[in-house]
Amino acid sequence: MRMLHTMLRVGDLEASKRFYCEALGMKVLRENEYPEGKFTLCFIGYGDEDSNTVIELTHNWGKTDYTLGDAYGHIALGTDDIRGACERVRSLGYNVTREPGPMKHGTTVIAFVEDPNGYKIELIERS
Repeated sequence: MRMLHTMLRVGDLEASKRFYCEALGMKVLRENEYPEGKFTLCFIGYGDEDSNTVIELTHNWGKTDYTLGDAYGHIALGTDDIRGACERVRSLGYNVTREPGPMKHGTTVIAFVEDPNGYKIELIERS
């Protein structure tokens, strides 16, 4: 077994695709509309779904916002340039909610950014 994808419900699919693709460097891998079900599925990621875990953005037509549950934490992404990643996110008008620095009680350098829906994305500096 292996993990295939994580699904996030999004209110504005185009804004979400811009964030994940422009700010975080992912690519749209496939997108399908389901008119009978009134929803669109868009799969994004860094590589082919056959060998990479991806994110499924689900847009339910006519629904523009969701209540984020308090059990959800975040998605984590590794980067070799955490400061550059935060600058790119900020320059595109998105929020950096925690500046790069050592994690509490540790030495790993982390930062947090927020997507247009309020979902937290943890950036972890990898060497």
